[in-house]
Amino acid sequence: MDSIREYVEFINVSIGSSTFGRIFRLEGSGHPSEIKNTKFTTEVRAGLTTFFTMAYIIAVNASILADTGGDCVCNSNDSNDPLCTRDAAFTLCKQDLNRSLITSTAAVAGFSSFLFGFLTNMPVALAPGMGLNAYFAFQVVGYHGDGIISYNLALTAVFIEGFVFIFLSLIGMRQWLVKIIPVSLKIAAACGIGLFLALIGLGNTTGIGAVSGARSTTLQIAGCPEEFFVDGTCVSHKMTSNTMWLGIMAGGLVTAYLMAYKVKSAMIVGILLVSIISWPRDTSVTYFPDTTVGNSRWDFFKKVVNFHPIDHTLNKLDWNITSNPGQFAMALFTFLYVDIIDCTATLYSMARFSGVVDPETGDFPRSTLAYCTDAFCISIGALLGVSPVTVFIESGAGIAEGGKTGLTAMACGICFIISMFFAPIFASIPPWATGCTLVLVGCLMMRQVSNINWSYIGDAIPSFVTLMFIPFGYSAAYGLIAGLMVYTGLNGMIYVTKLVSGGRITPDDEDHREYWTIKPQGRLPWFFTASQALANQFRGRRDEHREDSFSIRMDNDGWDYQDRLPSKASNQGHEFPRTIDQINMPTNPSHEKVLRKM
Repeated sequence: MDSIREYVEFINVSIGSSTFGRIFRLEGSGHPSEIKNTKFTTEVRAGLTTFFTMAYIIAVNASILADTGGDCVCNSNDSNDPLCTRDAAFTLCKQDLNRSLITSTAAVAGFSSFLFGFLTNMPVALAPGMGLNAYFAFQVVGYHGDGIISYNLALTAVFIEGFVFIFLSLIGMRQWLVKIIPVSLKIAAACGIGLFLALIGLGNTTGIGAVSGARSTTLQIAGCPEEFFVDGTCVSHKMTSNTMWLGIMAGGLVTAYLMAYKVKSAMIVGILLVSIISWPRDTSVTYFPDTTVGNSRWDFFKKVVNFHPIDHTLNKLDWNITSNPGQFAMALFTFLYVDIIDCTATLYSMARFSGVVDPETGDFPRSTLAYCTDAFCISIGALLGVSPVTVFIESGAGIAEGGKTGLTAMACGICFIISMFFAPIFASIPPWATGCTLVLVGCLMMRQVSNINWSYIGDAIPSFVTLMFIPFGYSAAYGLIAGLMVYTGLNGMIYVTKLVSGGRITPDDEDHREYWTIKPQGRLPWFFTASQALANQFRGRRDEHREDSFSIRMDNDGWDYQDRLPSKASNQGHEFPRTIDQINMPTNPSHEKVLRKM
């Protein structure tokens, strides 16, 4: 055992001190900004944890997108079956589409995660997003194509969306949006995502099945065997599911026990333990029951190694936008605002969780490159036939395992690439194997909740709304939007009251208010400064023709401002307009005199 530890330490030291280690700023690399406590083996282990936690996306995303029908053509003449739900040819085509989407999902997740980790050096994995894929499948394209636009046209909207995102990132708009969000709301978003993860882990199709929907309430206790779920509701035999208890005991308690002793790879051990127990057939916890679905899973699992071509999904974009321009524009706009809020909030939360956010500027290293890479991967995903790619909140599992650099994301990406050829294995990790892992990660992310400013009602209530709405609204984007709306409305009313009362009516705890400004630290987006410069130039030309304007002349020893009409007393105390250009102007002693006057 000691020899293994020595060998692992030798690997870490050798790689850390190499050029490779310097590129990723590993500990001992000698890089001026090397990251403390970063080791190659830890990063790889964290990447494996992230992969096993989000490997369910391979099968789940394919299943959701396959419900659109893709490029399969429905030629049913049955008036009672207009969507071809009972058409044999369409069903076979849809099954083949599902296998193509499994390959596409793995390829997109692998490429996106590897590229993102390499370019940004962040431990964050990307894949087609849950929620966005459901919106794409059931609201835009519709079940078997019964939506507002076709599958091919929807992919075109996603492709264009990616390039719009690149433009918004290059001009600094996405970074600026992150900076102007109040700090407490950003922390609440991170904590809300933790609760969201926990809810996903407790759900039936994505976790251990401990909670479900209900007829009379929003949620209810569940835990019943699969045959007692009716329309997503547990109708009887609650808390008797063997798979749920397996997930809790082997995937939850065992993992938490190992984490208490700081055992490395604790989360991977839990996921693998539950998966291996669930693979044998003819057991009460098998993932391959003797049913139509179970037999299909088993037949696919037995192949072990299998690469399915992506002929149903590769380059299926439809550029005939004029066929349905209104609905296309609506779908594009919706993808834009949902994805920009969702990805921006999640990426910031992951950056904060990994400890790389600058407390002064509220930004993180290589943020522009990170946003551009994410946007580029959205367009690549559309070419391969999948819904928008986004940052996965399951990345928190790898971060919790010790991942701090892009090697974590790259290791996860390599696993996804490998899974293209071993899709039968990785698509057979049951949801109850990863459910409790997501709950544990949510617990770790909730530790930040104490940093929210609970002392001032104008910060506390919007933060709580964000924290609450993300899990219950099942969307990080809409949760943050709800918090921002409450923040704007509440603090706007307080501001108007102070303004009308001349500052006499103020909240008692206003001294505890968190500082916020529309002009955060760091550079403003260039389109702001450019428009401001143009406005200043226009104002300067206009003022040349005004009788009481200032003239500016350059003396040998610096700038000097002189009033054209010194005889007018009203002009003696007039201040020259203060602009970004003037503030950033080089100064010498004569300049300082001018700036003091300003």
